[in-house]
Amino acid sequence: MSVTHGKMGLSLTQEILSHLGLANKTAAWGTLGTLRTFLSFNVDKDVQRLLKAIAGQGVDRIAILDVLTNRSREQRQLISRAFHERTQQDLLKSLQAALSGNLERIVVALLQPAAHLDAWELRTALKGSGSAEDVALEILATRTPSQLQECLAVYKHSFQVDAVEDIKSETRGILRDLLLALAKGGREAYTGIIDYNLATQDVQALRQAEGPSTERTWVLVFTQRNPEHLVRVLNQYQWHTGHELEKTVRARFHGAARVALLNLASVIRNTPLYFADKLHQALQETEPNYQALMRILISRSETDLLSIRAEFRKKFGKSLYSSLQDAVKGDCRSALLALCRAEDL
Repeated sequence: MSVTHGKMGLSLTQEILSHLGLANKTAAWGTLGTLRTFLSFNVDKDVQRLLKAIAGQGVDRIAILDVLTNRSREQRQLISRAFHERTQQDLLKSLQAALSGNLERIVVALLQPAAHLDAWELRTALKGSGSAEDVALEILATRTPSQLQECLAVYKHSFQVDAVEDIKSETRGILRDLLLALAKGGREAYTGIIDYNLATQDVQALRQAEGPSTERTWVLVFTQRNPEHLVRVLNQYQWHTGHELEKTVRARFHGAARVALLNLASVIRNTPLYFADKLHQALQETEPNYQALMRILISRSETDLLSIRAEFRKKFGKSLYSSLQDAVKGDCRSALLALCRAEDL
């Protein structure tokens, strides 16, 4: 699919998905991502096209984006290696020299291995950006165990320090405890067996955890239990108390701890909706938060961006594609639209 400045028509499959309640399901082909393996992939042709795009009189941005936003991350890595073998030049550095601004940033993010991008985002969030309760928690709470392990390994190799040590030095209180617990990756795996007694026990423990020394209970339940169990806990909590657990969080906690717990609850209830909210928030700022848009669209493009689009349309009454068209300016607009892929009617 080529990158265009106009709206992209829905494929038949995407049109069907947009009318079905599939936000929390997995498609028959194993993904609800907008970007999949390019079936007619030819690494030599892609290398030649990229070389031509940056070696001519003017930089062919359309050609660059057409290649990079229509290949899977694995295919982009193959292109990068082949480019170096054939030209003795680094593709990433060559494109950085040819591009600038937000377009350069998104191309760099597209060409980086996922773990490297996550490690860089995690480091930035922990070191002085004031977004540990937001970005750091997003990465630690929404990546698979294998993705998280790889991210933390890259973090240590790139920055010569364990992420855990940075979490200890840069955060405090319950936020630090939450991030440390998530970084350990000790969340229970779902076995398919419903433990009703444990769910009841967790609900009672959270209802009673109101004193200053009971924060450990919140950390334990939110970071150790599997998501399926936690959804049951959230539902039972509301049934027993008459209000959502988030209301208790807002009354019980403040500052970064409150934000982190609310974000975790949102991830647990509905991960695609969590990301839809984050994208909407990024688009509502006076100047769109391009870093957040890039991070989310790239990281979710091969997993559940179709689900995120469906949740965005349902909650905000406007498609993500149209929202990006209206809010995003500059050269990176085409790249973000290409990752989003299509309109949701």
